[in-house]
Amino acid sequence: MSIESVKNHFKQWNREDEVMEFETSSATVYEAADTIGVIPARIAKTLSFRGEGDKAILVVAAGDAKVDNKKFRQMFGLKARMLSPDEVLEQTGHAIGGVCPFGLANELDVFLDVSMKRFESVFPACGSTNSAIKLTLAQLFEYSAAKDWIDVCKGWEEAGE
Repeated sequence: MSIESVKNHFKQWNREDEVMEFETSSATVYEAADTIGVIPARIAKTLSFRGEGDKAILVVAAGDAKVDNKKFRQMFGLKARMLSPDEVLEQTGHAIGGVCPFGLANELDVFLDVSMKRFESVFPACGSTNSAIKLTLAQLFEYSAAKDWIDVCKGWEEAGE
């Protein structure tokens, strides 16, 4: 089960008990925000894109951010093409609604979008449609083994704090 791989991933930092599991769905940004009691922008959503040789690229972004195709192409030299639900499950080991950069089935390149830098902490999913964990940006960077902070999103700058 996907959430088990995530909890196992967090064991190396003794954080597995901090994975929150909810009675209600946290599968979408809005459901997660409502369930956790935070604004949608603080939900760290993990987006899965087709990379080189069909290896996925994961971009973790603020809940209110949208991918800017032009910025994505400039950053990666590729068109921003999202994976199908089946491809996401195959590449990450997580189903849509629980996709996160932890406990992955394959070694994938993870990037964090600057849209999250407005916040001290964010809430990424933990491999299921009813889970999350509260992490600081530094923890998110470390635990996801992110390659870098990037700027490939739009629509969040106007939202402010």
